[in-house]
Amino acid sequence: MKPCEKLLLLLFLGAFIPFFSGHSASPQNNSFTVVIDPGHGGKDPGAVGSSSKEKDIVLSVGLKVGKLIEENHPDVKVLYTRNTDRFVELNQRAEIANKSHADLFISIHCNALDRRRTSPQGVETFVLGLHRSKDNLDVAKAENAVIMYEDDYSVKYEGFNPNEPESYIIFEFMANEFLTQSVYLATLVQNHLVNSSKRVNRSVRQAGFLVLREVAMPSILVELGYISNKQEETYMKSASGQNSLASSIYQGFKEYKREYDKKSHVFTGSGTDNRQFDVSQSTVAVGNTREYRVQFLISSRKYNNGASAFKGLDPVDFYTDGGTYKYTYGSTTNQAEIEKILREVRRKFKDAFIVEFEDGKRVK
Repeated sequence: MKPCEKLLLLLFLGAFIPFFSGHSASPQNNSFTVVIDPGHGGKDPGAVGSSSKEKDIVLSVGLKVGKLIEENHPDVKVLYTRNTDRFVELNQRAEIANKSHADLFISIHCNALDRRRTSPQGVETFVLGLHRSKDNLDVAKAENAVIMYEDDYSVKYEGFNPNEPESYIIFEFMANEFLTQSVYLATLVQNHLVNSSKRVNRSVRQAGFLVLREVAMPSILVELGYISNKQEETYMKSASGQNSLASSIYQGFKEYKREYDKKSHVFTGSGTDNRQFDVSQSTVAVGNTREYRVQFLISSRKYNNGASAFKGLDPVDFYTDGGTYKYTYGSTTNQAEIEKILREVRRKFKDAFIVEFEDGKRVK
């Protein structure tokens, strides 16, 4: 087991800051890589419905997602952990992503319940973390059970037993530096699955998935629906259902990539104005002039000024984009002033960045 320090994660899924920094390359060199991971495959069928297998559904949807990305984003390289019906070990899936220095990892699965139980329905999108409910643990145990198909899994995964709750304690102590980015992507994907594909919302969740544990990049695991539910199985088997699910995942990726590109934009202003600027007295610029603000928070929730989530920043503005609220602080037409505001805000929100508006609409 790799040594790791205990980290207390106080993360509210409804309020977070997307961090687009670290290992990711800038868009200038056209080297953004996404890895699509259709779960199971080959000798491992995954969950089995009345007339279909998880491995077939997720492969079809995964290939469709990749095709949409390739057709619409020439700057993105798409890789697959499998693009045929073959078995790939969990650690090999992570190795594929890590060796390619990928910027995103999207794992696709179907959910299921024991046939003796009445099956629920709905989509849920997971990020790595400690499961907070028995339902989350059950999902993680079902997906992690794939290692039983591997030789020497107890050695390979350092004694991990997918059927023993005690094995999951490690996830409480793991520091996932990509957690906030993962939650951001998960929220975008989940919103589109619910609003565009009209799926039942089972929310964004955290759980201990081995396939997400070793990837060194933002990562999510999407459960497309319950193959044990007759109605959902029919939907997921259909071409129209698969196309809709793939489109929703793609739309979530598209919004994430758009934000990534905006965040990666290099601010090249050369202003040398050395005047002191009082960041607490910022006002909104009007007219047709280019306006600069500092974006520091994205959330699915709407907050009022004075909210604790703003860490004392006041007044705060927001704009909406893709079903989320994007909060900004400060407003000026002067490049030097906005850079000073940025430095001030980064004392509280280290990944804040500058955004630009014209006529009240964001342009960069």
